[in-house]
Amino acid sequence: MKKNDHAMAAKVATKKPDEGIWETFKVIIQALAIAFFVRTFLYQPFNIPSESMYPTLKVGDYLFASKLSYGYSKYSFNFSLGFFGPPLIQCCSFIDFPGRKVLADTPKRGDVAVFKLPTDTSIDYIKRVIGLPGDRIQMKDGVLYINDVAVPKERIEDYTDPDTRMGSGTPIPQYRETLPNGVTYNVLDGDPNSGEDNTDVYVVPEGHYFMMGDNRDNSQDSRFLDKVGYVPVENFVGRADIVFFSISSDATLKRVWEWPFRIRWLRFFHLI
Repeated sequence: MKKNDHAMAAKVATKKPDEGIWETFKVIIQALAIAFFVRTFLYQPFNIPSESMYPTLKVGDYLFASKLSYGYSKYSFNFSLGFFGPPLIQCCSFIDFPGRKVLADTPKRGDVAVFKLPTDTSIDYIKRVIGLPGDRIQMKDGVLYINDVAVPKERIEDYTDPDTRMGSGTPIPQYRETLPNGVTYNVLDGDPNSGEDNTDVYVVPEGHYFMMGDNRDNSQDSRFLDKVGYVPVENFVGRADIVFFSISSDATLKRVWEWPFRIRWLRFFHLI
């Protein structure tokens, strides 16, 4: 081999590692950019920390909420250092959006939706859309009334769950409700005469929605006007579409060997 050939080979050899690192770096940057775009404009992950949406959603469920479903407002662009961490920056909060922007659609009755708590917009809540603007909502003896008409409530099999947060397998009375638009779902109501099972009439203001949890005796929702109340349309973050991961609430990071037995495999990619 000639001297020049040796020099060229050495030069190529010294470049290859650098090129490999740069290509890897570009792939990482591209992947992060795609993930950032998806999380910001399309789907945002959330996890369920409370039992207010049992039996539909369980503590330890991780879900994707579709942001495109309801459009965008100043509450749509939250960024955090961690994938599931609390918001670090609420981008664009200084802009006064006139309600929803382009690509917006209104929440539908029966949707399970993520929204910013009206009394503290740093907190995300997830409940079911029950009342639309102008609706009259009331609870009587555990029965939901919409515009003075009772929502059908059918008694079905008791709900049992081994999760310690839900009574360690104790049967809980379960019912199937059917909303006026045909949406059906199950609710838990252990005591049809508990505090919020008999209410005054709520008249939903224009541009607002009435939200309720499916676990009727254990849900802080729009029935509590001083804590949640009516939810403005601009507070909606997204529609909960799919559970992509789920793990028992008693699982701990320290006991990694128990994870395979704590993961709820059957809830993976479970449609909401």
